Amino acid sequence: MPKKSLETLTESMYYVLMALNAGPLCGIDVTQAIETHTGGRVKLGPATLYTILGKFEAEGYIKEIEVEGRKRTYAITPKGQQAYLGEVERLRLCLSDAQRRLEGVESHGEKTAVPAPALS
Repeated sequence: MPKKSLETLTESMYYVLMALNAGPLCGIDVTQAIETHTGGRVKLGPATLYTILGKFEAEGYIKEIEVEGRKRTYAITPKGQQAYLGEVERLRLCLSDAQRRLEGVESHGEKTAVPAPALS
């Protein structure tokens, strides 16, 4: 069975929605917000950014609200907010699963030996 379009967001997609969830932004402001929020860990080039924006616009996650020359400003839609919050919840569950695993507790309540990471 094929996955639904954008069922799981990539890291870049997630951060684009996070940036737009704070308010309408143009493309350059989206990339700057992401770099600032991630401390420079995530950087989007123009091709990646505009591919994501195009997909999101086609899916109805965002809408273009202003055009000033080549500058386009986008806003998140309710559908986009729902996708963003769904991804936040999915990531919370992933982290919860990882935390339980690191603590050595399986979903059945059984303790398991989890080797400590090697220190270099």
